[in-house]
Amino acid sequence: MKNLIIPADVPKGKVSQYVENYNKATGGSGRLMLFAGDQKVEHLNNDFYGEGITDEDAKPGYLFKVASQAYIGVFATQMGLISRYGNQYNKIPYLVKLNSKTNIVPVDESAPISRLWFDIDDVMTLKNNSGLNILGVGYTIYLGSEHENIMLQEAAQTIFKAHQEGMLAVLWIYPKGKYIKDEHDSHLIAGAAGVAAALGADFVKLKVPFINGKFDVKLLKEVTAAAGNTGVLCEGGAKVAEKDFLRELYDQIHFGNTRGNGTGRNIHQRSFDEAVKMANAIYSVTIEGKTAEEAWQTYFE
Repeated sequence: MKNLIIPADVPKGKVSQYVENYNKATGGSGRLMLFAGDQKVEHLNNDFYGEGITDEDAKPGYLFKVASQAYIGVFATQMGLISRYGNQYNKIPYLVKLNSKTNIVPVDESAPISRLWFDIDDVMTLKNNSGLNILGVGYTIYLGSEHENIMLQEAAQTIFKAHQEGMLAVLWIYPKGKYIKDEHDSHLIAGAAGVAAALGADFVKLKVPFINGKFDVKLLKEVTAAAGNTGVLCEGGAKVAEKDFLRELYDQIHFGNTRGNGTGRNIHQRSFDEAVKMANAIYSVTIEGKTAEEAWQTYFE
């Protein structure tokens, strides 16, 4: 139960449920391997069809197929998709994404806002009626939007109510809007990490900090310090070579002090066998503490 701190808003009668959910999600490591499957809304079909993307990825069920066969901490996706596929894949550890928006309207045309689709009561109804393995919920905030106050309030209430049920609460925080000059600025990302801590999130998924367009693990230390005991997850980003991804992930965790990752495209855009291998390799680095080379040798050589 490494890094496990029971939030004070978890009722005494729900502590055992929270501990169980936390340990299931993190494999007892305190780190979270989040398989992100919320892009069906966020990126529409751009991430699921086209050059360099397996044909299998065109159908939503492919995400569930991969999640059911790979080692993961949680599979994060919208409740509607879970309701459509959950009975076929009832062993997957789910994290319900409670809000989403499309990318059709550019942020420089309209300030981004993403409102709740469902609340915790709806999630608990699904969980109790279906018996699905739902461990927590997720919510996205766009800091810098003129609507950030709405999302901050919804996120705060979501985290509190999730903890009241003994569930995990994960935030996606992405600064966006006309006042944001560089989404990968480490100082800005550290600010977002601090907001996640102030809201009481268990984990927060953030952009990777860059300097001169390149990743520098030293920049993560400001971010993870600002997050306190809220675990930082770096987004997986666009598809890259397996070994490069695993090496950066290892550095993020062991030198930048992150506590996991949130990866979608680098898993599901590959063919089924390769997607499962990639997820398992990511899990081994994130949860099992393997080096990038050990994970590579185990799953790809």
